Amino acid sequence: MSRSHQEGKNHKVNTILSTRLKEKLEKIQQILNTLTEESSKGTLIVVEGRKDQEALRYLEITGPILTAKTGGKTFTETVQEIEKTQPRKAILLLDFDRRGREGTKRLKQELEKTKIAPNLKFWQDLSALLGRDVQCVESLPAYIQTLRRKAAVL
Repeated sequence: MSRSHQEGKNHKVNTILSTRLKEKLEKIQQILNTLTEESSKGTLIVVEGRKDQEALRYLEITGPILTAKTGGKTFTETVQEIEKTQPRKAILLLDFDRRGREGTKRLKQELEKTKIAPNLKFWQDLSALLGRDVQCVESLPAYIQTLRRKAAVL
């Protein structure tokens, strides 16, 4: 195979990769923009811990964020804390690992009992898009930066 033929194949592969990375980045950004809009309306977002909360703040999400697993809080205390804020709905954005999935499912069930509508759409969309690349919310800003860097290089 000639050198120019190989370079042409490499360029084609890089173009495809670059396009996929850019599309993925755009989809993540669209989800985060919608999340920011919901948050700015006062919709409560529930995350696991302080680092997750800090990651969302870094991503310029300014509305109310409640941490579910800080200060030795029990699951019941977390639900009670959510109830105190009297939201009509709450966005559940726990981690994407097994514990996060279990916590999300359990919180969803508990909130439904209290007549608070749990919103899992953001969690589901991000989880599907991120796959195994990101396991926790706190890793999201670094992942986005990495995608931007890779998309720019290719």
